[in-house]
Amino acid sequence: MMSEVWTRTLWLLLVIVGLVFAPITLFVDPLWGGLAGISGLLLVLIWHLVHLSQLMVWLEGPLNNPVPRGRGLWEIAFAGLHRRVRIRLGQQQVIAETLERFVGAFQALPDGVIAFNRHRHISWINARAEKHFALSAAVDQGQALTNLIRHPDFITYLDAGNFENPLIYRGGRVDGLTLMLQIIPYGQDQNLLVSRDISQIERIETMRRDFIANVSHELKTPLTVVAGFSEMLAEDYDAYGEAEVKHFLNLICEQNARMQRLIEDLLTLSSLESDSSAAKEERVEIEPMLRSILADALALSAGKHVITLKVETPSVLDGCANELRSAFGNLTTNAVRYTPPGGRIDLIWRVVQGQGEFVVADTGIGIQANHIPRLTERFYRVDRSRSLETGGTGLGLAIVKHVLMRHHATLEIESDPGQGSRFTVRFSERRVRS
Repeated sequence: MMSEVWTRTLWLLLVIVGLVFAPITLFVDPLWGGLAGISGLLLVLIWHLVHLSQLMVWLEGPLNNPVPRGRGLWEIAFAGLHRRVRIRLGQQQVIAETLERFVGAFQALPDGVIAFNRHRHISWINARAEKHFALSAAVDQGQALTNLIRHPDFITYLDAGNFENPLIYRGGRVDGLTLMLQIIPYGQDQNLLVSRDISQIERIETMRRDFIANVSHELKTPLTVVAGFSEMLAEDYDAYGEAEVKHFLNLICEQNARMQRLIEDLLTLSSLESDSSAAKEERVEIEPMLRSILADALALSAGKHVITLKVETPSVLDGCANELRSAFGNLTTNAVRYTPPGGRIDLIWRVVQGQGEFVVADTGIGIQANHIPRLTERFYRVDRSRSLETGGTGLGLAIVKHVLMRHHATLEIESDPGQGSRFTVRFSERRVRS
């Protein structure tokens, strides 16, 4: 404001000097004319110096200061500067917005990213990398990367300088996390450390290997029995009596039936796992289905157990009949297989506060508490020798779990070793019709 006042004042003085001394210069005295000219030149010089001082003050000030305003040639010069400043601010805004978008994109990546220089000092960390390595962008920026990630495998990988192949990184600062790390050089002595969480992939691969090993093991035993007795009978059939031959054939049939059950369960489980769509909706009458399951349980028990069915509330359930029958049947069959002769098995259907409940309660051998969370895993068995004796495939409860997931139902397991077990399936109100 003051600079503008000074500019106007000097401009006014120049005009006054010109008006006063011009006649003197022309008509009175050349000496006074010379003095007037010199005075005018001095005022012009001062005028320029004032504008120049304004320019110097602006150049030395903050970048966001407005360009000063001038008169005459200085107005043109300041206008040019103002235009350039406006262009520069626009370019800076574009660069800032572009940088912000890039930073946002790196923050949104599912992978961790750490930028570091040739001295291995960290210049930037995204949020995912903070979680992968238990770091803090606010605290650890500027720190040496190898001071924060000290795993020998990582330091060896970093020192080797061959970054074509990634590094599988385990045992870091976050328990249970497996990372795939790769370093990407860019720019002038700059690098990116990219980390990807492959814990789930590794767990799936472990499950796949275990599944193949378990299937191979489950098929190996019955195949060995079938092959052994078949070879014995084929090589010297006449050497065995009728009773022995009948016994061998019965064993072959039992093992063949066991392999058939295993394959059927594998196909059922594979179908349930691969079909991500919701369960087929149809009206399933509960009582007829449970009476059919009861008949199968009585046939499997062969009179060794007391098996009862109680339908407290005749109901219709919305869902897939085949899948529900498979789940209820597996729960009932397990109860028969793991209940000693003379035991009791109760099948109960009821509706409690609108929710449907199917209960299978037995007086069997029971299950220890530490085994209950893993019962629905494929091929998980509390007692493998007992399972081989009863002829189970180890897939029944895994099938139950997937069927219930598709029907948005839950499974509750209560058990006391030596006292028996109680499996309760609950369906939401929207699926149950009385």
